[in-house]
Amino acid sequence: MPECITRVESTGFYAGQNRWVAIAVKVIVVSLVLWASLANNAGDMLMAVQFGTISYFRGWYVYASATFMFMSLLLALIPATGRIHLGANGSAPEFSRFAWFSMMFGAGIGVGMLTYSTAEPLAHFANNPDVIMGTTTALDRDNLGAAYKWTLLHYGLTPWGCYAIAGMSLAYFAYRRDMPLTIRSPFTAVLGPETGRRVGAVVDAAAILATIIGIGVTIGYGVNQLTFGLHQITNWSWLVSNGTPSLTALSLAVIFLTLAAMLSALSGIGRGIRWLSNLNMALSWLLLLIFVVFGATAFAGDMFVSGLTEYVRWLPTMSVTIWNGGEAGTPQALSDWQAAWNIFYWAWWIAFTPFVGLFLARVSQGRTIREYVVGAILLPSLMCFAWFCIIGGTALDLELRGIANGEIIGADLSAQLFATVNSLFSASWVLPVSILCVVLLITYLVTSADSAVLVINTIVSGGATEGVRARHIVLWSVLLGLVIITLLFAGGMDALRSVMIIGALPFSAVMLFMLCALIYAIRQDSRSANE
Repeated sequence: MPECITRVESTGFYAGQNRWVAIAVKVIVVSLVLWASLANNAGDMLMAVQFGTISYFRGWYVYASATFMFMSLLLALIPATGRIHLGANGSAPEFSRFAWFSMMFGAGIGVGMLTYSTAEPLAHFANNPDVIMGTTTALDRDNLGAAYKWTLLHYGLTPWGCYAIAGMSLAYFAYRRDMPLTIRSPFTAVLGPETGRRVGAVVDAAAILATIIGIGVTIGYGVNQLTFGLHQITNWSWLVSNGTPSLTALSLAVIFLTLAAMLSALSGIGRGIRWLSNLNMALSWLLLLIFVVFGATAFAGDMFVSGLTEYVRWLPTMSVTIWNGGEAGTPQALSDWQAAWNIFYWAWWIAFTPFVGLFLARVSQGRTIREYVVGAILLPSLMCFAWFCIIGGTALDLELRGIANGEIIGADLSAQLFATVNSLFSASWVLPVSILCVVLLITYLVTSADSAVLVINTIVSGGATEGVRARHIVLWSVLLGLVIITLLFAGGMDALRSVMIIGALPFSAVMLFMLCALIYAIRQDSRSANE
C-alpha cells in the first residue's frame, strides 16, 4: 500500500480526510460566495484584478503552456522515456482502450466541443490576429485557414499537453514509486516527507480551488448553451429573455446538473462515470455522423487538411508570441485579442488541470508514457480537429453560401450550434437533432462535474481513491453549485472568467514543479537501474 504522506483524521466528520485542507478550502469558497453576494461592485472588482493579472503574467501563461506541451511530446518521443510503464513493468491496464479514451476525452474537453464547435471558427473567421495585421480579410474565404489555425491552437496539443504533463507526473509517482495518487506526491518525493507535508497542504488547497473554479467556468458556459437548447425545444419564453438566458433558468440548470453529478459521483468511477463517458462518446459519434451525412462534408475535409497544415506550420510561432500592446491601433488590438482568447484559454486549461490530470492518472495505470501521450494528447487533438471542421465547417459553409443569411454568425455564442441546426435541417429534423445536442450536453456536463467532485475528495483524502464517504461528495457538490450560481448573479460569465484567470495562476507554478519533479525522478530511477 502507498505510504501516507498527508495526515488524515481517523475519527469524526473528516475521518479519512485532511481536516485542515478541507476546512481551509471551504472557508475560502464560502468567503468568496458571501463577498460576491454582498458586494455591489464584486464583478467590477474581479475585472480589475483580472486586468492586473493579465498585464503582469501574460508572458508566464504563454510560455508555461508551451513548455508543458513541448515536454509532454518530448518525453514520448525519447525512446528511453517513451517505453516507461506508468505502473509495474508488464502490468495490464484497468480499462479497455475505448473506455479509457472516452473517460479522458469526456472529462478533459468534451463540453467545449458543443459550446465552441461553431462559435470558435466563426469568431476567428470574423476576427483574429491575421485580420488585425491585415494579412487576411474578415469574413472572406482567404481567412479560413487563419481562422482554423487559431481555433486549433486553443483546442489542440497545448491544452492536452497541460493535462498530460500533470497526469503523467502523478501516475509516475503513484504507480512507479508507490505513492498516493494526489497532487502533493511529487513535492514529497523531491522535498522529503516533512517539508512535503507542509508544502503539500498549500498545494492541495490550490489544486482544489483551481478545480472548483475551472469546472465552474465550464458549467457556466454549458448551462448557457443548455438554456438556449431547451428554449429551442420547448419555446418557453422564460428561459431566454432579449436573446440572453434568464438567471432563473441558469440557476435551475446548475441545480439540476449538480444533483445529477452528485448521484453519478456517489455511484463511483467504475459505474456512473464510466457509463456516462461511454454514452458521451457514442452520442458524439452519432452527432458527428449526422453532420457528415447532412453537413458540408467536402468543405469540412478541405478545412481539416488546410487547417491542420496551417496549425502545424505556425504552432511554434503561435505558442510563444506575446502581444503586450501599449500603443493605439494594431498593437493594442492584438494585445486585447490575446487577452480575450489565448490567455483566457491557457488559464482555463491550467485551472482544469488538477482534476483532469489526476483523473487521467487514475485511469491510465499500466500504459506506457508513449501510449499515454498518444491517448491523452494526439488522439483527443485529432478528435477536436474533426469536430471543429465537421460541425464548425458546416456553419461556415452555410454562411458563405448565403443559406444562413447571418443567422448563425449573428447569434449568441452559446446559441450558434442551434442556429446551425435550424439553418441546416428541415423542420422535421430540427427537433430530434436539437434534443440529441441537449442530451449530449447534459451528459458531458455531468461527467465533468462528477469527475471533479471525486477528484476533490481524492486530493483531500491524501490520494485515497476508494471509501469516500457520501456526505463529503454531497457537500463538495453543493459548494460547487453555490459558487457557480453566486458568480453568475454577481457578474455573469465575466465574473466566472475573472476568478478563473486569477485562480489558475498559483497552480501553474505547481504544474512547473510537477514537471521538474517528474524529470528528476525519471533520471534518478534510470541511474539506479543501471548501477
